[in-house]
Amino acid sequence: MNNTIFNKLSPKETKFFPMLDEFAEIIARVSKLITECVSNYDYNSAVELFKKIKEQERHGDRLLADVFEKLNTTFITPFDREDIHDLANTLDDVTDHINSCAKRIVMYNPNKIPESAVKIAHILLEGSDILTKAVKMLATLKKDAEKLKEYCNQLHIFENEADDIYETFIIDLFEHEKDAVEIIKMKEIMHELEDAADTMEKAGKVIKTIIVKYA
Repeated sequence: MNNTIFNKLSPKETKFFPMLDEFAEIIARVSKLITECVSNYDYNSAVELFKKIKEQERHGDRLLADVFEKLNTTFITPFDREDIHDLANTLDDVTDHINSCAKRIVMYNPNKIPESAVKIAHILLEGSDILTKAVKMLATLKKDAEKLKEYCNQLHIFENEADDIYETFIIDLFEHEKDAVEIIKMKEIMHELEDAADTMEKAGKVIKTIIVKYA
């Protein structure tokens, strides 16, 4: 009981909020880059865009290590350590999937980028805007809980849209594409894009858990 009262009265370390904000901003940057990559596909341009995405992915890795280090050395955190850990890790995973997509485009140099990839990339771009807003609201959780829930629900809607596009694409791919190598290329590229949308929704679920505990 005394420990609970002490935790409530003790000032909580707020340094995690700008770090989480930066994760979301990294996602926004790589979402814009991958959208540019698939919308007007040109191999040489894709190589340069991949380099920029990779730079952001490495930035995210360094930031994640910093978050974990601070979790180990901070006495009072604004939310449960596990929730901060899960959210930071999940946000970093979104960037990892986008980076993996760009890497596969460069490695495989497909004959074309399907329109389905463009559609999912635009969903990621919209989702990154919603996710950025949601993460920023964590600092004012009690005041903005309802709006925050709306943002998380929107991420769920985006994930469903991306999932439908991916499933339709796979059906069409196996029905019409006769080149087995191209099938493998396209399937892996699209899978990473769809995984990025899935992971955005997962971040929304972690945020919902935080809302339940602290709003």
